[in-house]
Amino acid sequence: MNSRILSFVQALFRPQGDDGPILFWAKEILGALLILAFFWMLAQLIVLMLNKWGKRLAAFTNTDLNDRLLQRVIPHVSRLLIMLGVYLAILSLPLHEKLVVILSGILFIAMVAIVFVLIYHAFDELLQWYIAGQQHNSGALISLHMIPIAEKTAMLFLMGTALLVILKHFQYDIFSLITALGIGSLAIGLAAKDTLANMISGFTLMLDRPFRIGDRIQLVGGQVGDVGDIGLRSTKIRTLDNQLLIIPNSDLCNTMLINQAFPDVRAKGCINIGVAYGSDVDRVKEILVSAALEVEDVLRDPAPEAYFVSFGDSALNMSLFFWVQEYSQLFSNTDKVNSLIIRRFNENGIEIPFPIRTVIMEPLAKRHEEADILVR
Repeated sequence: MNSRILSFVQALFRPQGDDGPILFWAKEILGALLILAFFWMLAQLIVLMLNKWGKRLAAFTNTDLNDRLLQRVIPHVSRLLIMLGVYLAILSLPLHEKLVVILSGILFIAMVAIVFVLIYHAFDELLQWYIAGQQHNSGALISLHMIPIAEKTAMLFLMGTALLVILKHFQYDIFSLITALGIGSLAIGLAAKDTLANMISGFTLMLDRPFRIGDRIQLVGGQVGDVGDIGLRSTKIRTLDNQLLIIPNSDLCNTMLINQAFPDVRAKGCINIGVAYGSDVDRVKEILVSAALEVEDVLRDPAPEAYFVSFGDSALNMSLFFWVQEYSQLFSNTDKVNSLIIRRFNENGIEIPFPIRTVIMEPLAKRHEEADILVR
């Protein structure tokens, strides 16, 4: 064992040429230091140029994105250049082949990590800038709820790319690895097709955005509730009776629903009522409109409207339409308008008739006579 260590050390410090070992290594170390000093000065020069000229060029743009990107990227550019200098300096030294492979491998991994961090920080700064500019913009190109998912997806993609680059550098067969991952992904996809369908539908909901968190929607089954969360697998809806309805995303993507919060949060109320035949229709419409206007939360623009809809079996059918500022106010204001209509009808002597059915009863003897006539 001692002889092996001694031979390794001798090979490590064996002089190349006619110079003595001390002079030889002094020259080699000096050359490596010169390479390192050159890249260190290059890093300082590039940082200085980016700080001076880059910020001047960024001042001509309308946003502060360029300034923010420069602040995040400049330190990593400096580290990358210095690490590249260390890498080349190590390669210039006449060290043992195994030691060169180990050191260069470690430095290459470090440089790949720096590049990975640089790209990730630039992407993260871009997302932060986008979030800051779209906080109050409901028509944003990308839903703000997708930002964390996009950030995690980008990190996984960068990590996978960095791993493939490192494996390729160390001459591993990455194509067999990619093939194995593809076969494994296919097997997982077949085993979890329902889960993947819900995840893809979740991305579709976040991109297409038929509804947003906080919107009130009505499902095809009649359930009404406010959207609480849009996840990768399911969407959570809080119903009006404070229950949590959890629906798989694939079901929401393949069904029809009503978004009561789109295009705006205003809601239209409708009250159908019947008045007795012989009532003054114009007077009834005036009372309906005035009753709606007495309620404070009913909008004046658009104004309430009353219509004579149809002739019923026992009543003249009327309809009142009115608007409220938010759909959450519709139920309570409908109650207020209904109460006022009853009160005003009573004050003006307008009757709301009960359903009437007229039944004519014939004497039993007459029915027997008619039956005998039919038999003859």
